[in-house]
Amino acid sequence: MPASLPACRVPVPRFAPWRPLVAEVFPSLNAPTWPGTLTRLGLWLIVAGAVLAAVSGPLNRFGVTGFAPALLTLAVGTLLLVLGALFAIVGFLVANSKGTPIPKGMAALAILLALVLLGYLLSWLRAGMGVPPIHEVSTDVDAPPPFVAIAPIRAAIPNLNPAEYVAEQAGRAGKISVPEAQRKAYPDIQPLQLALPPDQAFARVEQAVKELGWEIVASVPAEGRLEATDTTRFFGFKDDVVVRLRAEGGGTRVDVRSKSRVGVGDAGANAARVRKLLALVAAGS
Repeated sequence: MPASLPACRVPVPRFAPWRPLVAEVFPSLNAPTWPGTLTRLGLWLIVAGAVLAAVSGPLNRFGVTGFAPALLTLAVGTLLLVLGALFAIVGFLVANSKGTPIPKGMAALAILLALVLLGYLLSWLRAGMGVPPIHEVSTDVDAPPPFVAIAPIRAAIPNLNPAEYVAEQAGRAGKISVPEAQRKAYPDIQPLQLALPPDQAFARVEQAVKELGWEIVASVPAEGRLEATDTTRFFGFKDDVVVRLRAEGGGTRVDVRSKSRVGVGDAGANAARVRKLLALVAAGS
């Protein structure tokens, strides 16, 4: 019986000159190009959205545009970020599975940037949900501290919320009672009682306002009145604050009122501002 012949292996060359010909005859075998196009479109939309979102605040802060155009710019930027992130993610995933060449590092970085920006914007939006659409808060809703020095400043600028306390405000579902809405949403906003004479309490309040970086418009210890303006960092929104101090029960009662100059609602900003000031004053800062 003849001995078995050894197995013969024929090496297959890595270079196959027939591959380009097959790809040309059967173009469906090529990696699709649309995932790359979709990814690049997503990157451009992310860049455009990020730029619009970044400039929306300074547009209002430095008086380039008004309040409404700046918010519209932010809204358009947010929409572009959403579309860009969606296109880039779909294109990125399909390109990886189909072998379509794309700038993976750049795409991943752009997607991460879009998601971070959208997360921040959504957290800002969520902060305004669940709070009443009111734009002022006072520790005394029955006799709110009045603006004196700030009142003519607000009156000189058109289309601002009035300096006077407005107890009833228009809302989507009808009239809103501002005191009732505040009591329900911010039950902790209450007057602060200090075991200090009014002059010492006033000095403590003034120091706290300075630490917060607010612009003091009027400081009248004899009347127990301090008025200040807080300017937000990004949009440059100006919200006004008045503090009233009165001798009561052997100490001093501190009332604070904070009111936005523009906007129907404040996303809880005025309540947060009042809490911050009262906490500093109570701590002795």
